[in-house]
Amino acid sequence: MKKGKLLVFSAPSGSGKTTIVKHLLEQPDLNLAFSVSAATRSAREGEVNGKDYHFITLEEFKQHIKHDDFVEWEEVYRDNFYGTLKTEIERIWAEGKNVIFDIDVAGGLRIKRKFPEETLAVFVKPPSIDELKIRLKKRSTESEDKINMRIAKASVELATAPQFDTIIKNYDLDTAKVEAYELVKQFLAD
Repeated sequence: MKKGKLLVFSAPSGSGKTTIVKHLLEQPDLNLAFSVSAATRSAREGEVNGKDYHFITLEEFKQHIKHDDFVEWEEVYRDNFYGTLKTEIERIWAEGKNVIFDIDVAGGLRIKRKFPEETLAVFVKPPSIDELKIRLKKRSTESEDKINMRIAKASVELATAPQFDTIIKNYDLDTAKVEAYELVKQFLAD
């Protein structure tokens, strides 16, 4: 099987990485397919199993860990596991496409370490922690406690930014989308 390239987009929740990834997936010239992560959390309103995430039980996730089925996995919050199944990358490469990830920073860095030559690791940086909190509250998808947990985690995640190949500062979404497109296009051309 011919290996494609891997495009990792990581950031704290609310930074805009999902919006940027969706934008890149809409660009046919990039030949991208989305890596659907496995998750033990419940689906949020509008999320579709197999499209947004593979929603599986904690027991199923632990069985996959035991069988070494993941490229990377992480217990992001207590009993909330996320991971990338090896079969996801294999499926996308078999289609002749490049893989794009919308993934937490720890998982993104693990993929970069496992596939250093094939991976472009991009960190999407928000304007500030305060702006992040505003964006998370606007979503209206989580409790105040969950938002505070995400904000606390964001400070730690922001410290990992220098470990990525490049940082996109998402102060203006349209500008960030253009910058992401140019970065990916250049990486795929190399």
